[in-house]
Amino acid sequence: MRRIAVINQKGGVGKTTTTINIAAGLARKGKKVLILDLDPQANVSSCFLAHNDRSMYHFLIDEEPLQNCKVNLAEFLDMIPADQSLAKAELALAGVPSRETVLRRRMAEVTGYDYIIVDCPPSLGLLNQNALMFAREAFIPVATEYLSLDALRKMSATIDEINQLFQHKLKITAIIPTMYDRRIKSSIATLDEIKKGYDGVVMPPISTSSKLKEAPSKGMTIYDFARSSKGAKDYLAVVDKVIEAEFYYG
Repeated sequence: MRRIAVINQKGGVGKTTTTINIAAGLARKGKKVLILDLDPQANVSSCFLAHNDRSMYHFLIDEEPLQNCKVNLAEFLDMIPADQSLAKAELALAGVPSRETVLRRRMAEVTGYDYIIVDCPPSLGLLNQNALMFAREAFIPVATEYLSLDALRKMSATIDEINQLFQHKLKITAIIPTMYDRRIKSSIATLDEIKKGYDGVVMPPISTSSKLKEAPSKGMTIYDFARSSKGAKDYLAVVDKVIEAEFYYG
């Protein structure tokens, strides 16, 4: 079972879109996927129109059973959704022993999934620490623009610090270039820089796409909204690469 945190401390890089469409793409390939929405903004939950009376807060803090908290989104695809109550979790976690590993302990006996994908908040608080301490892999979406390079370096350094501080072994196994536009020189140059710095883990780029922006507002994945679009094809190319890597990380 692969445990993946989708994370970038910089906003506006397509993190939510990436979480949604990688998870849904894997499910379409027959992989059993559980999404954990650990972002108090609950964007992934909103995009899937996912709601449950028992949410991520109740699972994490109140120790509600998984079965009470998860919702089924599609064949092979489940989620523990977030709602506004998750904003209180940081304070609740502060007084818990080994507070950075609460999620790992809560998930210790969860089985039956090929992938557990965590959508992380952009700030590095206790929720993010829990996500990183639970995950074995980090997927980092990066917009192909100059300022995103610095954010990528900082995110990589943060993961190194977490690993060193807690003797953890989280690996960056996928960097996903987003909002790529081959017509713009700076976009091409940024992609080249990403490849130079992180050879071997850079995924095929996700082209800038109006369809990708529209799909969440309809409560749909890109595959349901515009299955023949460039955005759908780009994300499926990434999904295929993720599946190919199961030999190494599965």
